Amino acid sequence: MRLQLYDVIPKLQPYIKLICTMDCDEEADTHHIRVLPDTCVELFVNYTSSPVAIIGNELHKRSIITFRMSRPMDVQMRKGAGCLAICFYPGMAYSFFQVPMHTLTDTTIALSDVWSGVAVEIEDKLAGICNNNERVDLVQKYLLQQLVFDKKDLQVAYCLDQAQLSGGLVSLSKLTNDIGLSQRHLSRKFQQCVGLSPKEYLCVCRFIHSLNHLKKYPTLSLTEVAYESGYYDQAHFNRDYKVYTGHSPGEVVHAPHIFY
Repeated sequence: MRLQLYDVIPKLQPYIKLICTMDCDEEADTHHIRVLPDTCVELFVNYTSSPVAIIGNELHKRSIITFRMSRPMDVQMRKGAGCLAICFYPGMAYSFFQVPMHTLTDTTIALSDVWSGVAVEIEDKLAGICNNNERVDLVQKYLLQQLVFDKKDLQVAYCLDQAQLSGGLVSLSKLTNDIGLSQRHLSRKFQQCVGLSPKEYLCVCRFIHSLNHLKKYPTLSLTEVAYESGYYDQAHFNRDYKVYTGHSPGEVVHAPHIFY
């Protein structure tokens, strides 16, 4: 499968983490891979007549949105498939889709379910374009049209930044004190904009932080990775890996089908 990264235009850079094209030119479907949760929403716009992918046990024929917040997803790209993938920063997809994020957490839905006629219009135009640079330009124009600038919640954005900077180790009480909200009020805001409660989001951030340690410091023992990632003990570390990957930490390190 061929992947190609593209530049995000300045107006979309606060919202979009990356844009790439994915072309499955092989004569057979790709192998199943397990993609781990990253609290991000991803949009896959299909520009071929082939189905995009099998996710879980469901075949998705047209453009889709995945809300991979706190559970892994098993993905298999179909032969002949080609799509443009957009990954949003945590909490930023809400400004484009206007759907309460908690209603879609850990699901995959058709783009047409939230953008109705616009999804078909985009697919038709992309199918008539042979140049991926032009496809990327077109999709970014549509994203700008859907963007509601005043939907960005500054209090949620502050908490997301602090969670990222701390690797999920900042306390919930510190966040609520910093922004002057009760935990219940902040939780409602997070469910709406992010799709998880603040506590759940911090837990996934800590898990992601530990994955980064696994990749960056391969000589560390799993016990050392757990300690460096802020886990209280090995048991909590192992439990999170079972929840977020379906495997033990050691299995994640050695499994070729797990993508993170």
